[in-house]
Order: sequence, then structure tokens, then C-alpha cells
Amino acid sequence: MNSIYIDVLITVNIFIDYFLLILTKKIIGANVKYLRIIIGSIAGGIISLTALLPALPFGLNILSDFIATMLLIFITFGKCEIKTYIKRVLVFFALSFAFGGLMIFIYLSFKPKGMGIYNDVVYFDISPILLIILTLVCYYILLLVKKLTKTVYKSDVHNIEIKINDKSYIFSAKLDTGCNVKEPFSGKSVIVAEKEVFEDFVPDKTKVRVIPFTSLGGSGILQGFCADSIIIDGKAVDNSVYIGICENIFKGDIKAIVPSELINN
Repeated sequence: MNSIYIDVLITVNIFIDYFLLILTKKIIGANVKYLRIIIGSIAGGIISLTALLPALPFGLNILSDFIATMLLIFITFGKCEIKTYIKRVLVFFALSFAFGGLMIFIYLSFKPKGMGIYNDVVYFDISPILLIILTLVCYYILLLVKKLTKTVYKSDVHNIEIKINDKSYIFSAKLDTGCNVKEPFSGKSVIVAEKEVFEDFVPDKTKVRVIPFTSLGGSGILQGFCADSIIIDGKAVDNSVYIGICENIFKGDIKAIVPSELINN
């Protein structure tokens, strides 16, 4: 390929990084807004300009890719514990490496016109429709790998959507078979979640219940309340389930636990 167009290079990699960041979010269960993912994708598109630099020796190119990944993950997901940060970096780096391998396979097998890989950066001087098709194919292949891995290891992380006063709160919760937290008067099940999950929401004091909490993650007293609706993995559950708010108990990307009876029903 004789020419590389900067606008095409940036646009292509914004598009690719967006899907890789979305997939990273799904795998690690991070509670991050899509606006930050878009910002991270734009940063990835700018970082792709390294393709215009002289080629680095083997080893240094991997190191530079890893440093770029660290920067991109920090921009997208923000501050966190070092262990959580390393996990996020490794997941995105592995997905990027797998995506690059798929694109190299496509390039060597089918020789698409206008496709190239420079300094480990993918470049397509092709139609937008073909770009979308190729990226979606790779995305769903990676998503399939994730689902197969989930089947093998029986992932215990579930997607929760809670609606309160016409506002939705979406987060990931870990299945806790040892979670026996109940609202003491009704005996209803309780989903325990960090206060930060609900941002600026303040429950009505007249409807708050005091719920004793004991689990592997910690113990104490929770403020409990009922939501307008609760959806777990796309399936609506009894909205009489209580939500218990805690502070600084859960570490990492998972900020809530859900009792097994709500998953198995």
C-alpha cells in the first residue's frame, strides 16, 4: 500500500477500539458509562498514529503496545485498585492480541484490497460497509469465545438492572451462595450493592428498612428499599426484592452480590 490516510487510520481504530472496550467491559463486569468508552475509543484512534512512526524492534513493539493499553484503560475506566487495573489491562491486551491475530488471518487468507498492518496497528482503506462487517465478525467471534469460556468456567457474574423513579441503574453482581441476607420483617431476599452504584440516589426515609448484613465480603447494617423493577440477565424478577446499600465492602469491578435463589428461580 502506497498511502495511509490519517483520517481513515484514526476512524478505523476508533471503531475497532470501541468494540474491544465494550467486550472488555462485558468480561470484567465494570460499571462504566458508555461516554467514557467513546472517549477511550477516540484516545485509541489517536494512539493509532504510532503506525506512522518507524517500525520498532521485536520486543519493544510489544512493550509499546502494552504501555498504550495501560493508558487507554486508565482513560476509559478511571482510577481503581492496582490489582483491578492490571486485570483490566491484561484483558484488553489479550483481546487486542486476539483481534490482531484474526485480522492477520483474514489478511493472509483473503488479501482484502486496501488492508494493512503497520506497527501492530490495523489499517483499512476500504468501504465503511466492509469495515463494519469485518469488525463485527471479529467482535462476535471474540464474544463467542467469551461465552464458551463462561460455559466452561461457569461464570457467577450477572447483569442487574434496577429502575427507581424512572431512572435505571445497571451494574454487575456476583452470585453469592452464602448470602443469606433477608429483610427481617418480610423475609424477602436482598441484593447487596455499594452506594456508588446508585450515584446520587437518596432513598425515601419513610420507606427505608434496616437490614442486618453478614457475608464473606463484610458485615454491618444496610439501608434497604424496594425498587420499581428489577431485571437480572434480561429477565424480570419480583420487584418486592430488597436492595441493600453498603459502603466500602466490595473490591474490584464487582460492586454487588445477588443471592442464588434469584438466579435459580
